[in-house]
Amino acid sequence: MPVTPSLRHLCFCIVLGALAGCQPEPAPPLDQQLYIWQRQWQPVHEQALADSRADFSTLRVLALQAQPKAGWSRALVDLPQLKADGRPVIAVVRLDGQLPALDLQEAGPQMARLLADWQAVGVPLDGLEIDHDSGSARLADYGDFLLQLREQLPPGLKLSITALPAWLGSPHLPSLLQVVDSSVLQVHAVSDPRRGLFDPAQARQWAERWSRVGDKPFYLALPAYGVALLPDTGGAPVVESETPLNRGGERRELLADPQQLADLGRQLRNQPPAHLAGLIWFRLPLPGDRRAWSLTTLSAVARGDALASQWRVELSGQAGLRDITLVNVGNLDLPMPARVELDVASCDAADGLNGYRLQQSPRHLTFNRQSSARLAAGGRRILGWARCHGIDQGAWNVYP
Repeated sequence: MPVTPSLRHLCFCIVLGALAGCQPEPAPPLDQQLYIWQRQWQPVHEQALADSRADFSTLRVLALQAQPKAGWSRALVDLPQLKADGRPVIAVVRLDGQLPALDLQEAGPQMARLLADWQAVGVPLDGLEIDHDSGSARLADYGDFLLQLREQLPPGLKLSITALPAWLGSPHLPSLLQVVDSSVLQVHAVSDPRRGLFDPAQARQWAERWSRVGDKPFYLALPAYGVALLPDTGGAPVVESETPLNRGGERRELLADPQQLADLGRQLRNQPPAHLAGLIWFRLPLPGDRRAWSLTTLSAVARGDALASQWRVELSGQAGLRDITLVNVGNLDLPMPARVELDVASCDAADGLNGYRLQQSPRHLTFNRQSSARLAAGGRRILGWARCHGIDQGAWNVYP
């Protein structure tokens, strides 16, 4: 029987439909959450929370910690503000890894009072996370502690734990993960700091291995911050994070690379390991947090946006006296450039500011960086000032 054009078209459509039906379903978007790790909340938390609301579904908030010598202490959280934010909240209890033992008779009442206080205010508590860097040899005892703790928790409150890649070699890990509703695999700051803060290839391997341990959902805790390494008298480095240390010596800055994390996020979205439920970013940045990404950069990485860097030089002022300002108009935090040059004519006076030294010639002003610093995405910094008869506003060059 001859094949008519209409029949040929029908067959073609059927084949296309069959092929389309065989295509795998697109992976669901990975949930994006935030750690809030400040031990004392400030007024600026309100705006930071508001700015983060569109991109991060859940807040994991440092609430309580126990340390070997200091004992128990609560973070000074603004509970009414946390309630007003409205997002689900997971209270994080930090149990220092150097504690000689986990005593539920002591820890249980501390956690119960915390949860009751938060719920009394109306904080939308969704779960409790235990952050304990247990040694692999003590995982069986840790599992018993969690099992007993779970029996004491309010009905319906989820229990999760922060977990370490070092546990992957323990035979007790599968039974430990069965005790909790989910785990948060920390893949940053888990190795010798001198080897770096984060390795994306290693993080992906750990995630793949973790996905095969059990069938419970897990999250990856990813870095959006930096630290500094200071030499110690014994040769081992001392880590300085958001709190400056009263210690001399040269600081080696380590910063998680936003592009590396963006690439890893894209890989995880396209080919997620089994049971991966989402990503949790450490930590919510506040204004003045010099070792955290800006929220602009963090949100762009979490959304999967392309990262772009772009400088602009702006002039302001009048009567010949101008401030020269450098603006980061991209969505990527950047190191301050080494040199910025402007074309000028007949300057009577000029000077550099904020870590820049001026080098002046008859037709150019050159601002040379004297110390390292970063400028957040959307941020601006005055490089200097000049009183000139002519500054070509469009004639400037920025050199990294």
